[in-house]
Amino acid sequence: MKITRYKKLNKTLAFFSAHYNYREPYQVLIDATFCQAALKNKVIVEEQVRKYFQVQVKLLTTQCIILEAESLGAPLIGATQIVKKFLVHKCGHEGNPIAASECIKQMTKDSRYIVASQDKALQTSLRKVPGRCLLYLHKATPTLETPSQASKKWVQKKLKNILTIDIEKIENLKSQNGINLTEEKPKSKRRSPKNPNPLSCKKSKKQSVNVRTLANSSKPPMKGKRKRIKLPRHVKEILRDS
Repeated sequence: MKITRYKKLNKTLAFFSAHYNYREPYQVLIDATFCQAALKNKVIVEEQVRKYFQVQVKLLTTQCIILEAESLGAPLIGATQIVKKFLVHKCGHEGNPIAASECIKQMTKDSRYIVASQDKALQTSLRKVPGRCLLYLHKATPTLETPSQASKKWVQKKLKNILTIDIEKIENLKSQNGINLTEEKPKSKRRSPKNPNPLSCKKSKKQSVNVRTLANSSKPPMKGKRKRIKLPRHVKEILRDS
């Protein structure tokens, strides 16, 4: 079996196990239409169904299904022989048999059966009921049908109700412990930015250059030194005598 088919099968079985209590060994309720399709496509029902599920399964039928197949005569002789090989499950109609499809509908009310049938009318009817699991033959390949919309909606509604109940329980616990759900948390005041520390700020080069220039311009101009002229000795004597 391909990996994708195996994954789909496990996903479907997990859905019905989690939400509708289907458990191993899975009980497969087989009617004559399924056996007729298997005979037409040369499928050995017991071998192929067990190989498909790869888990423990029980192949079952009812007295109503066998009697209806026998009543249809020659066209279903082969299917009747096949369906008689399976374990006959008590359906409660012993001595007063009803139509096979009606028997299957009543059987699936209280128990978890995987219904193996090619009856289109029966399939359509079971899809409308949450929790019904269908198996059919696609040519020679057994195929477990994915959950119907009715089954999915029932699960969604159930989960929604559980969530609502849980929320109510939490609110009741909070109110019992004196926690007011309507109180708003005080808004924290946003702090205004503080002035930066002047010691941690690095002065820009441009600013330091300007400060240095201003400092230099504030200094008073320096006076120039008088340069002494050294006179020769004979000139000094002439000046002294005069």
